[in-house]
Amino acid sequence: MTKSVQIRANTSTLRLASLLQANREKKGVGIYSICSANRYVLEAGIEQAKRDGSLLLIESTSNQVNQFGGYTGQTPVNFAAFIRELAATAGFPFERVILGGDHLGPHVWRKELAKTAMEKAYVLVRDSVLAGYTKIHLDTSMHCADDPGDRHRPLADEIASERAAELCATAEEAHRELSEGAPAPLYVIGTEVPIPGGELTNGHAPEITRTDALKETLRIARNAFQARGLESAWERVIAVVVQPGVEFGDASVFIYDRPKAAALSKFALEHWHGVYEAHSTDYQPAAALREMVSDHFAILKVGPWLTFAFREAVFALAALEEEWLANRSGVALSKIREELDWAMVENPVFWKDYYHGDEAALRLARKYSYSDRSRYYWPAPRVATAMDRLVENLTAAPPPDTLLSQFLPKQSAMVLNGYLSRSPKELIRSKIREVLEVYAAACGAKTRPVYAE
Repeated sequence: MTKSVQIRANTSTLRLASLLQANREKKGVGIYSICSANRYVLEAGIEQAKRDGSLLLIESTSNQVNQFGGYTGQTPVNFAAFIRELAATAGFPFERVILGGDHLGPHVWRKELAKTAMEKAYVLVRDSVLAGYTKIHLDTSMHCADDPGDRHRPLADEIASERAAELCATAEEAHRELSEGAPAPLYVIGTEVPIPGGELTNGHAPEITRTDALKETLRIARNAFQARGLESAWERVIAVVVQPGVEFGDASVFIYDRPKAAALSKFALEHWHGVYEAHSTDYQPAAALREMVSDHFAILKVGPWLTFAFREAVFALAALEEEWLANRSGVALSKIREELDWAMVENPVFWKDYYHGDEAALRLARKYSYSDRSRYYWPAPRVATAMDRLVENLTAAPPPDTLLSQFLPKQSAMVLNGYLSRSPKELIRSKIREVLEVYAAACGAKTRPVYAE
């Protein structure tokens, strides 16, 4: 049996390492990772972690946040400052926050020559470490413009591992520039998942990672690290990304099948010093998530399900707003559902390759798809203005219990029981926390559920 390494770190990284060690000791604990830049989602995550007394793991992807701003307009230092501000506002100790970089590598610049793309990836990794990111997912699995081989398959392990080791060396060098005592980065390697921001589209269940292939991947990766004198960094590789057979697409969810993943689960304790990181766990049943954590898929990534819940809350409030205020003199309705769809039709770049069918099917997918491509459009100026108006309208005229019960029944019950106010912002966050509670419970939170009642 492979023994876990000892990781020297401080505060949150030490707690994370200890938690993952406890998972290997079959204590049924894990951690969920919030992969979103949505303010409401992040605020809800902070509220949940504050209630549970837990760590809070928040990660930004390479296309979401990078040195050029990504699609959020934020650099790593901007994003870190944003999270720090949210934590301070909520009275949550920033020492319990772990910032992570997801899919850090050449993905965003994959259409460029490998040399150029990797140079930009070096900058992204360096900037992330210097901004205080302490969990780094090194993902170099994609082909760049001049790489040989089948573009529909991951890059050869040898090339990908060499590039990952080079990025790791960059991260280690950046860490040495930080003040003495700064926690050393923890690393995640591997990829068995769709590209950042991508989900299943072909309707077929994903293949579970084969243990023989994983063993070879880990051997090649370890050799690449050792060849660059990164033995210490290799000991801080806390997880490898694998495919446990879970995925979701436009209108489908493939649920964890425990017996099929049994060999992979066993492999973790016998041939690996860390745990597994599972991506695309969104929409899994609570029991499946608990089984995954127990089977050493100890880091559960979640993103679209959280913004899906956010969208559900906003649409519910928009319907409530129309019933409540449509005939009230001097009130301009937000029309946020219409504004969101207008923004998506006006600029289809974030959804056109994911949604298919006739206009009726596309209209439905833009609103209700599990892929939740609408999450890219909430910052659009007209959508953001409509969101502000929705909040202002329902703050100025709080809805009655009868309408709240119709459109947000769980939140209505909580209002009646004194757990929640009628504030539209608080109602939205509570809807998101319905999902977060499922993940918290799966990861071993001991606090009594509120939203599951």
